[in-house]
Amino acid sequence: MNEYHLGSRDRSQERKVHGNCDDKIQYLLSAEEQILQSISARAPLREVLNGICSALDCQIGNMVSLISLPEDDATSPTEIAQNAALFGLYLFLSAGIVAESGEELSCLEMYCSVPRSPSASEFQLIERAKCLAAIAIDRDIEAGHHANGRVQENPPARGNVRTGLVSVN
Repeated sequence: MNEYHLGSRDRSQERKVHGNCDDKIQYLLSAEEQILQSISARAPLREVLNGICSALDCQIGNMVSLISLPEDDATSPTEIAQNAALFGLYLFLSAGIVAESGEELSCLEMYCSVPRSPSASEFQLIERAKCLAAIAIDRDIEAGHHANGRVQENPPARGNVRTGLVSVN
């Protein structure tokens, strides 16, 4: 008589799921470590913010993110949303990035190909990304790249959305 243990097949599937989960966690830790190293090395703010957006886009999937600074007046959020809509993208999330002091430093906007809201796990990733962005911007301010709220000799910091062009990962 063959004995079948309930759940034996599920364990192998569970290992696959946990393996995928472990891969995602490893990817996140690696991406976060690289971003923190870039911040510590005083990499250009634009480069760090693009790295944060790229990591977030890759982790969530089918996403386009951007981080706008207050001095980025070249393209308004409304124009960016209109450009995204031209490519069939929907607003997924718009959130302020705030310093520990409560001062709003920038804005994170995310677009996706289907209208939906972030899941609880996606929201946690977004919160981590916002925290990294706040650290990068604070470090940039401390380094003197900001004077009276204006960036000196730095182009506007954007994620993967450019005026008139949207790239979907």
